[in-house]
Amino acid sequence: MIGQVPLDTLPADRPVLIAGPTASGKSALALEIAERAGGRIVNADASQVYDCWRVITARPSPQEESRAPHALYGHVAYDVAYSTGHWLRAVAPLLAGGERPIIVGGTGLYFTALTEGLADIPPTPPRIRAEADEIPLNRLIAGLDAETAARIDLLNRARVQRAWEVQRATGQSLARWQDDTPPPLLPLDTTLPLVIDAPKDWLTPRIDRRFDAMLDAGALAEVDAMRDRFDPALPSMKAIGVPELVDHLNGLVSLDTARDRATVSTRQFAKRQRTWFRTRMRNWRRIVAA
Repeated sequence: MIGQVPLDTLPADRPVLIAGPTASGKSALALEIAERAGGRIVNADASQVYDCWRVITARPSPQEESRAPHALYGHVAYDVAYSTGHWLRAVAPLLAGGERPIIVGGTGLYFTALTEGLADIPPTPPRIRAEADEIPLNRLIAGLDAETAARIDLLNRARVQRAWEVQRATGQSLARWQDDTPPPLLPLDTTLPLVIDAPKDWLTPRIDRRFDAMLDAGALAEVDAMRDRFDPALPSMKAIGVPELVDHLNGLVSLDTARDRATVSTRQFAKRQRTWFRTRMRNWRRIVAA
C-alpha cells in the first residue's frame, strides 16, 4: 500500500509522480510500484541525467535497472548544459502511450514544468551568460524585478542567474514569461502525484549513511575518472559530492573533510527541496517517511 492506494490495483493508464528530498527512498518506491503494478521508471533528477555519474548521484544500479524499464538516466554527456526544457522534450514521447510512466526524482522544477507548463523562453546568448557569470549573487538579485524575486529561491545562484539572464536577454521578466506559460504536458489531475514528507530528524542520518555507502561503492574512483575534465562551471560538475571529492583528490582537503562538506551540502539541498515541495506541491498526496 502507498497511503490508501493498493499497488496491485493502480490503473495501468494513470501516470505516477513521485517527488521527495534526496535520500528519502523515492527510487525504491518507484521500483516497487513498477514491479508490482507495472510501468516504466522515468528520471526527474537533474544530476542523474549525466552519463559520467552513477554512484555519486545515487542513480539506480545496473541490477535495479534490470528489474524494471528505466528511462532518461545517464543519457546526457558531461559537458552538455541540460535544461528543464530539454527534459520536457525528452519526456514527452514517454507519455504518449505504452507503459505507464512512473516519474521519480527530486528536481521540483521538472515536476512543476510537467504539470503546470513551462514558458517558451528563448535561449540565453553566450555573451549574456558570460556577463552573468562574473556578477556577484547580490547584484544579480538587485537586478531582478520584485515579482520574479518573490517566486524563486534567492539562495540558489543558478535560479537567480537564470532569471537575470532572461530579463537581460529578452527585456521581459521571468515572472512575465511564466505568466504566459502554455498548457502542461501532464495535468496534475490526470496523475497519481505522491510527495514524500521526510522530517529532518529522520532524513539527516540517512543522508550521512548514504554518502558513506557511496564512498564504499566507488564514488571516489568515479569522480577521479572525470578529474581531468572537471570544470566547476559545468552543470554536471555541480552534483553534490563532486567538487568536494575533487578537492580531496587534488590534495586540498582530507577525505573526512570532503565527506563532512558533502553531507552538509546535501542536508542544505534537502532543506531547499522540502521547502519547494511544501510551497509548490500542496495538492500532491503526502507520504510521511518513517
